[in-house]
Amino acid sequence: MSNDPPQKDVGRTKTLLRFLNLSLLILYPVAWGAPLLRAGVLPLFGLTEISVLSGLRSLWQTDMFLALVVALFALAAPYAKTVGLTLVQFDLIRPRTLPILQVAGKLAMADVFLIALYVTLAKGIGIGRIETAWGLYLFIACILASVFIGYHTQNLVDPRRQTSHPTSRLG
Repeated sequence: MSNDPPQKDVGRTKTLLRFLNLSLLILYPVAWGAPLLRAGVLPLFGLTEISVLSGLRSLWQTDMFLALVVALFALAAPYAKTVGLTLVQFDLIRPRTLPILQVAGKLAMADVFLIALYVTLAKGIGIGRIETAWGLYLFIACILASVFIGYHTQNLVDPRRQTSHPTSRLG
């Protein structure tokens, strides 16, 4: 008896991973335009919403190099990984590219870290007011979903990396 999961379950898993990954192609641009933070200097005045795109636009005016680095981490890396995973999942490129795609996902995680650091510093200094907005949670969910999808896609295409379930040896 083989340790391989039934073919029907593998087919369902592949379909689900494809659907989730294709969803990210739509959700990433939504997350980039969605408000990540609301910030303001004085509590009496309204808060300004900051998104990935508006932050890049402002950063471009003051520091083009840093804007390019942030664009790489926040836009190019996660989207390239998602497109690459799609190509692997539909057998258009070889699974050997998966380790490179995983590095792109780690670059996107660095962007999430930088946003969290910014929020922590701004709140710790106590100058003005800062609130997290729904776009931050959407962006983080997209990044984590991409990590999940990449991990499970790797396990489906590379049987050596799969861990067999303890009950699969019974019988």
